[in-house]
Amino acid sequence: MAENPLTPFRNLAVEAEIKAQEKLLAIKKKNNRLTIGIPKECTYQENRVPLSPLSVQMLVSNGNEILIESNAGLNANFSDIDYSEAGATIVYSPHEVYKSEIILKVAPPTDNEINYLFAGQILISALQLTNVSNIYLSKLMNKKIIAIGYEFLRDNSNTLPVIRAMSEIAGRASILIAAEYLANNNFGKGELLGGIPGLQPTEIVIIGAGAVGEYATRAALGLGAYVKVFDHSLYRLRRLESNIGQRIYSSTLIPQILEKAISHCDVAIGALRTNEGRSPNVVSEEMVAAMRPKSLIIDVSIDQGGCFDTSVVTNHKHPTFEKHGVIHYCVPNIPSRFARTASYALSNIFTHILMEWCEEGSFKELLWSNKGIRRGVYIYKGHLTNNTLGKQFEIKSKELDFLLAGNA
Repeated sequence: MAENPLTPFRNLAVEAEIKAQEKLLAIKKKNNRLTIGIPKECTYQENRVPLSPLSVQMLVSNGNEILIESNAGLNANFSDIDYSEAGATIVYSPHEVYKSEIILKVAPPTDNEINYLFAGQILISALQLTNVSNIYLSKLMNKKIIAIGYEFLRDNSNTLPVIRAMSEIAGRASILIAAEYLANNNFGKGELLGGIPGLQPTEIVIIGAGAVGEYATRAALGLGAYVKVFDHSLYRLRRLESNIGQRIYSSTLIPQILEKAISHCDVAIGALRTNEGRSPNVVSEEMVAAMRPKSLIIDVSIDQGGCFDTSVVTNHKHPTFEKHGVIHYCVPNIPSRFARTASYALSNIFTHILMEWCEEGSFKELLWSNKGIRRGVYIYKGHLTNNTLGKQFEIKSKELDFLLAGNA
């Protein structure tokens, strides 16, 4: 029988595949030692820290070095002694922390912190698309660093783990905040959220059926409130009902139906988000003016502009204002209000990534092996690799795979 003409090429491909596997196994045996710097957050009212002492202990026991700036975990009730006993090195200036190979922080670096960065350094932090400017992005690119925006990271199920975790906290917290500001001591209407048997339950309108909306719904139902959920997407509404395991009042965002629901509710929660740009503004000032006196608006989406026409950014020290007789709570970064819980949630995610990084042997191998982490890279050694940012700021972006293959 004549030899198949494709056989030599097939044999060549098999041989190449075997060699590639041998090379990969050799790298995986090599346990890479990481030097990780954790600076103290200097962004206003940012109380979270990216690694807990328990995570630091695990990383240090695997041969890594952790440098943490003094009092970095103080607002999350982690002391320097906690970190020191876990094996971290406590340093007393940001300059010392920023000598590390990897910088891990919660908030995006400030302009002053960008000055500390050096070429080839790896930065893992939030980017916060709504606050990014052309000048800010150019400064980061000029530093020739590798920058990972943790809000872009994806896990094995293709979800956004950091966004999901913070949204779960924000959703639950919004109901706790509602209960707080319905009470008399915060000049609310003096109602117990959920009520008691024999009384009409608190009526809550939740705009958005994503993670924030889902966990706000769970918490509200658990306290006995009557909940109405609105969203643009029928799929998200169905998914929410499936996840919570019961039928609830839900509707697509039809203005007339939403207006009627808003006018009768005790609490309205804005939880609509977009992957880029401003969140949809779906509640007009006229609709807010028609709400009951001392009703409450909690605009969780305020960091993307807000869902309510009357929303104005507030802060944790002065969280509310009143307009048209309606109390508005419009604090961005609600998870920072529960800094210890949020820090543990972040720590669980980052620890897994850093441990995998050690096992892979190098950052480049980590990127090749983990597509979800690769999605988080938006600057690679000075080159913009995020298409969304490239289009937004009219900067030419490059494919990360080509940069990795070309040893850029």
